[in-house]
Amino acid sequence: MQFQPGHLDNQQLIHLYRSLLLPRMIEEKMLILLRQGKISKWFSGIGQEAISVGATLAMDQDEWIMPLHRNLGVFTSRNMPLTELFKQWQGDITGYSKARERSFHFGSKAHYVCGMISHLGPQLAIADGVALAYQQRGQQKVSLAFTGDGGTSEGDFHEALNVAAVWGLPVIFIIENNGYGLSTPTNEQYKCEHLVDRAKGYGMEGVRIDGNNILEVYNTIKGVRKYCIENQKPYLIECDTFRMRGHEEASGVKYVPKNLFDLWGERDPIKNYEEYLIEKSIITKEEVMAIRASIKEAIDADLHQVMETTPFSPTVAQEINDVFAPYTSDDIPTLDSLQAPAIQHKRFIESISDALRAAMQRYPEMIIMGQDIAEYGGAFKMTEGFVNEFGKQRIRNTPICESAIVGAALGLSLEGIKSVMEMQFADFVTVGFNQIVNNLAKVHYRWGQNADVVIRMPTGGGVGAGPFHSQSNEAWFTHVPGLKVVYPSNPADAKGLMIAALADPNPVLYFEHKAMYRSVEGDVPDAYYQVPIGKANFVSKGTEVTIITYGMGVHWAKKYQTENTELSLTLLDLRSLAPLDYEAIAEAVATTGKVLILHEDNLTGGIGGELSAWIAEHCFTQLDAPIMRCASLDTPIPFNIILEKQYLANSRLHETMQKLLAF
Repeated sequence: MQFQPGHLDNQQLIHLYRSLLLPRMIEEKMLILLRQGKISKWFSGIGQEAISVGATLAMDQDEWIMPLHRNLGVFTSRNMPLTELFKQWQGDITGYSKARERSFHFGSKAHYVCGMISHLGPQLAIADGVALAYQQRGQQKVSLAFTGDGGTSEGDFHEALNVAAVWGLPVIFIIENNGYGLSTPTNEQYKCEHLVDRAKGYGMEGVRIDGNNILEVYNTIKGVRKYCIENQKPYLIECDTFRMRGHEEASGVKYVPKNLFDLWGERDPIKNYEEYLIEKSIITKEEVMAIRASIKEAIDADLHQVMETTPFSPTVAQEINDVFAPYTSDDIPTLDSLQAPAIQHKRFIESISDALRAAMQRYPEMIIMGQDIAEYGGAFKMTEGFVNEFGKQRIRNTPICESAIVGAALGLSLEGIKSVMEMQFADFVTVGFNQIVNNLAKVHYRWGQNADVVIRMPTGGGVGAGPFHSQSNEAWFTHVPGLKVVYPSNPADAKGLMIAALADPNPVLYFEHKAMYRSVEGDVPDAYYQVPIGKANFVSKGTEVTIITYGMGVHWAKKYQTENTELSLTLLDLRSLAPLDYEAIAEAVATTGKVLILHEDNLTGGIGGELSAWIAEHCFTQLDAPIMRCASLDTPIPFNIILEKQYLANSRLHETMQKLLAF
C-alpha cells in the first residue's frame, strides 16, 4: 500500500489517523455491547473506515452527505458526540430518531447528514436535489452519496446518476465495493469488469481507487470535489475494499472464503497507515499507544454517562404529532375570509396554473419539475409559458425517471427550497412509489426533517385513455402516515388547495381530475388565498340523503340532484382525503341519517371503505339505514368508451340511491 501525503503536513496526517482510529475503536466496543445485549443490531464497517473518514474530511462541514449502514466514520468525522450516537443505537427516547429507528437509519440536519432508508438506492437522488439547490444559489459546494456494489443494480442508481449528468450537478457518487451484497458475491451482481466503467455511459468521469488507503481516498475526494465545483458536473468513484464481518452481525461470514480474510487483513486501513506514520517518523509507537489510550478513555467516559436508557412513558399524542412538521399558515387568508374579492371566471386548469404562477412569484427559489413541462408546457399545458417567465433553471424538464425526481425534491427540501413535481399521469407514480411512501412520508417522523414537496397527480377516467392513463389511485396514499392528500372539485378550491399545499412544509399529493381541466368552470378570486387542508365543504344541506364525495363525484352528485329535484340532498365535498374532516363528516351524517359514499376509485380498498367504517363506529346512532358505497368496478379501467362508462361509479349512482331510499 503506497501512501502519498501530497500537501498534507504532519499535523494533518496525524489528524487523519485519529479520525480513522476513532470509528474502529467505537465499533469494537459496540460489538462487545452487542454480545451483552446492550444494543440490538449492528452493521459493521470494520475494514472500510478509510472511505467514510477520508471522504467526509475532504468535504466542507456544511455539505450534505448521504451515508449508508457501514459509514460510522461519516458520523464521527462530523463530530457527532458518541453520547448522542449511543443513545440512538440503544433505541433511547433522547436519540436522534426518538427511539423510532435503529442503528444508522437516522440523520441530523445540524451535521448535514441525511438519514438512510433500508431501500438503498433512494439516497443517491436526494444528493441530486441538494446539489441542485447549491447550483441554483451559486454556492461552491458539492453533495456526496454512498452506495454499495449491490446497490448499483437498483434502478435508483441509474436514475440518480443520469439526472446528475443531464442536469450537470455537482455530486460525488461513491461506490463502496466490498465484494458482497449480503451473501451474494459481486460476480453475481454485475458483469462489467469494474463498476466505475459505467460512468462513461452516463456521460461523467469516474475513477477506481484503493478504498483502504486513507490518503488516496482523502486526496481523491479533495480533487474530485474541486472538479465538480469548477465544471458543475458529477463524478463516480469506485472504492475497492472488503467487508471483514457479516452483512450484520447475526448473518455471520460462513459464505466467505477464509483466504479473503487473510488477504484483506493484510490490507487493513488502520494497520497499514499506522505503520506508514511510524516508518516516516511522523509519529512514534509510544504516541500511537497514547492516542489509543486517550480514545479508549473518551469512549468509556462517554458510554458511562449514557449506559442506562432514559425511562419514558410514550404518548399517542406525541407520536401522532411528530408524523408531520409543525405548520401554521395564518399569513395567507382563507377563501371563506375574503371580503368582496375581485373574481374572474376560469376553467379548472387555469385556476391551478394561476396558483402555481403566483407561488413561483411568492417563493423565488421554488422549482417545478416534470416531463415536458418547460417549452412544451406539460402534457396538459398546465405550465405553458412558465419557462419564458421563470427560466429553465426553475421550470425543469426531467428525464423519464420519476423516482429520482421525487428524491431530488426531497434533497431540495433539505436545503429549504420548495418544489413541485408533476407526475405526467397519476398512473406513473408507481415507479416513484418507494421515494414517496418510504422517504417523503416518513422523514419527519424518523429524524425531524421536513419534506416541502408537492406532487401533482393528473388523475381519473372518462376520457377513454385506458388502464394506464385513467386510474384513480388516491386511496393508495391515504393509508400512508406522513402524506397529505387533496382532491379539489372546482376552480376556486383548486387554486386555494394548491396554495395551501405549497405553503405546507409536509409532502402533499395533489390530485387533479384530467376530465375537469377544461370542462369545469367557476368564479375564482384574484387574491392569493388558501383552502385549508383537512377542511371539507358543504355544497348543499338537505334532509333525506347525504352524499359524501370528492373530485368528479361532486359533479355526478350535483347532476343527480338536478335530475331528481324531489330529493333533498346533503352534499359534502371532502376536498382533503388525508387528513379527513371528521367533524364535517359527522355533521353530514346527522343531517339525514342516510349516507351514500360516492367515489370514482374502484370499490375494494377505496377510501369509501374507511369512511364507512368510521361512520359506523362513531355515528351509528345517527344512522337510519346501512351506509351505501357507490364506486367503480373492481377491474382495471377499460379503454372503450362504452366499457368505461359501465366501469365508472356514476353508472350505478341511481341504483345505489334507490337501495338506500328503500330503507
